[in-house]
Amino acid sequence: MSTKIYIIEDESVMRQSLADLLAGSGYETDALVFEEQPAPRELERSAPFDLETIVEQILAAKPDLLLLDINLPGLNGEQLLKTLRQTSELPVIMVTSSSSEMDEVLSMSYGADDYITKPYSPQVLLLRIAAVLKRVEAPSSIKNFRHLNIDLARGVISGEKDSRTGKPRRALLTKNEMIILSHLLEAKGEIVTRDALMTDLWNNQEYINDNALTVNISRLRSKLKSLGADDAIETRKGLGYVLA
Repeated sequence: MSTKIYIIEDESVMRQSLADLLAGSGYETDALVFEEQPAPRELERSAPFDLETIVEQILAAKPDLLLLDINLPGLNGEQLLKTLRQTSELPVIMVTSSSSEMDEVLSMSYGADDYITKPYSPQVLLLRIAAVLKRVEAPSSIKNFRHLNIDLARGVISGEKDSRTGKPRRALLTKNEMIILSHLLEAKGEIVTRDALMTDLWNNQEYINDNALTVNISRLRSKLKSLGADDAIETRKGLGYVLA
């Protein structure tokens, strides 16, 4: 049985290009169709814009993954994702024309599995899709470190319960932070060189320089510290990093 990908993209040319790309790579596709400029009566017969109804339409198609544009006419892709997550763990890759880190953080906080910015290379998109599907097929994406639960598929670290809300405290990771932490977890207690981390990031199409790696390590340390994991990442001068 082929893998089905559901596309939500309002630009008809882009939607068709995506469908052709995916079909050429062996995927089955389905899509929510947006009318260009529907008349009032046509709007009633076109794709519904009620969030819950759209979610029902997506799930009825039984896709294996959803490609969801954030900026949609009359819709907010992030709110649609939030509604979808109330009933489904369907893998979702968010697509947007904005390069804002805030969009990435919000998308991941609502439950996106990945995030890609237009314009993107078709091959990069196909690699992202394959990577998400591979993670979903894995037995579990939940890792434990000290008192923390780390969901690498969702980019979320959960700590102990907040005394005020009674809910676990959480920190949201960017894509780069997820890649770095995943590598450190795999080699827990062992030194991971900066070169190894840079290679891992490049292999995931995350093109960052040496200074950017330092910034990402610093942010990751801060997020772990905010959840009570002080000094989680040790620096071994001239060697690399260790998840202690």
